Amino acid sequence: MNSTNGLGCAMADESDSGRDPKTGLFKQGHSGNPQGRPVGARCKLQEAFLEDLQASWEQHGKNVIETVIADRPQDYLKVVANLLPRDVNLNLNENTDLTDAQLIERIRRLDAAIGPFLASSGEVRATNGSGQKTTH
Repeated sequence: MNSTNGLGCAMADESDSGRDPKTGLFKQGHSGNPQGRPVGARCKLQEAFLEDLQASWEQHGKNVIETVIADRPQDYLKVVANLLPRDVNLNLNENTDLTDAQLIERIRRLDAAIGPFLASSGEVRATNGSGQKTTH
């Protein structure tokens, strides 16, 4: 005998579901879907999307990249950054011998170097890299 869930979908009785009546977990050897997923069902959408993407890429790829670089360089940078590996082993040991003053000067030079890129993308900056020098 079947019942319905809150969405109106038919549900099998607990007695034939393969679940432990005390815990509600599936019993060993019962997956809850004895027929299994149809072959290729999970992949159909992915395969169709990738085929469409490839066709679009072949038609527009290079021109779109050039347009994005010209009109939205920050988005181009995001795409490139997302293509890089997430786990990067950075060796920062070269800075261990620097004094605080030397590290602060490096940070100021970096801030001055990236300032024009941030300004062109509309990023708001606290300073332009020429703020008051601090002593530590």
